[in-house]
Amino acid sequence: MKKLLSLFLVLALLLSLSAVSFAGEKKVLRVASWDTLTGGYLAATETAFEEAFPDVDLQYVDIASQDYFQKATTILAGGDNVDVIDIKELSDVHNWVEQGYVESLDPYVEKDQYNLGNYLGLENNYRADGALYGLPYRSDFWVLFYNKTLFDAAGVDYPTNDMTWEEYAALAEKMTQGDGIDKIYGSHYHTWLSAAVCWAVTDGKYTLADGHYEPLKYYYDLVLGLEDKGVVQEYSELRAANLHYSGVFYQGKTAMMPMGYWFAATLIDEKAKGTFDFDWSFVSVPHHPDIAAGSSFGSITGSAMNKNANDKDLAWQFISWRASEAGALAIAKVGTRPGYVSESVAQTMAAAEGFPKDDNAKAALVPTAMSLEWPIGEHVNAIKTIVNEEHTLIMTREVSVEEGIEAMNARVAEVIGQ
Repeated sequence: MKKLLSLFLVLALLLSLSAVSFAGEKKVLRVASWDTLTGGYLAATETAFEEAFPDVDLQYVDIASQDYFQKATTILAGGDNVDVIDIKELSDVHNWVEQGYVESLDPYVEKDQYNLGNYLGLENNYRADGALYGLPYRSDFWVLFYNKTLFDAAGVDYPTNDMTWEEYAALAEKMTQGDGIDKIYGSHYHTWLSAAVCWAVTDGKYTLADGHYEPLKYYYDLVLGLEDKGVVQEYSELRAANLHYSGVFYQGKTAMMPMGYWFAATLIDEKAKGTFDFDWSFVSVPHHPDIAAGSSFGSITGSAMNKNANDKDLAWQFISWRASEAGALAIAKVGTRPGYVSESVAQTMAAAEGFPKDDNAKAALVPTAMSLEWPIGEHVNAIKTIVNEEHTLIMTREVSVEEGIEAMNARVAEVIGQ
């Protein structure tokens, strides 16, 4: 009888210990992404998510950035049960949809009555055949950086968040001073197509894959006109010297410069290192008279749900949280711009050490509208090559603006017609 009682007590103890162990076991969430060891926003996301959901163990599956699409696709095709797959390029998720590798998020959005209103419509770029397959958690857009110290020295008012391109050009002309090696230019255009003419897409309707390029003429005329007046450095000189835009700005050689918001984090770091010592800030990019102030273009990064996810509800919990205000605040604290746009997110970004303290910079963090630089489409890569080739010919003055645009139209028409 004593032996039987002892055996019963041992079994009871084992069952009790098993229950404790089970109760303390965390759910594992696997998320495939890139640069997981160096991407500060990914570490910040992991910490904040696990604090919000202490019963979850978030584990990143690291994939090399340069091979991301190929290796992520191999993982999906092999039936791996990774829960969430991050989206590096828009074309990636559309390819995965065609292959049946990712799950529609619509049932989850509908069930939770999830609010999609804070992405400025960017989530629609993750739709295929009307269904939603991803949510954006990061976004980068273009702003107008300027050297406050140069404006102060010249006694000229700073740029504003509501300037037309004509007003910007006049301001750049006013800020141009000196000559030779001491010359300070009113503005600076990097050699990218995006820096010069992609503003045409900010109307939210036109895209660079539409096959007609007359909307670019306005911006080519503007840039080349500023070159003719000596207000900006010539494209040919920049291309020949292989000058990086950051050096031009650090050296105080330009009063203004349109560039992606990512440059703000770089400026904060470089000023802290002593690379330069002047004051800087930024405002919304100028706008066409027929386009609303605060409109810009950029790119997004998002996440999708693996169709073979080990735990789809947990995958949705993470995707929806990371793309919400809570996730956005965690991302914003480390200087990365989230896909979710709100006043509190803007305040968090503006509170970062080294961030410009003027109200215009804070307001510019929330664009009124944001278009994508390039859309998704069957022939987009081929079209990009053509447009960039003709862009170089126009900017080096080997062909006129009209001739270059005519060539774009003709060459792209051939590609689309294939």
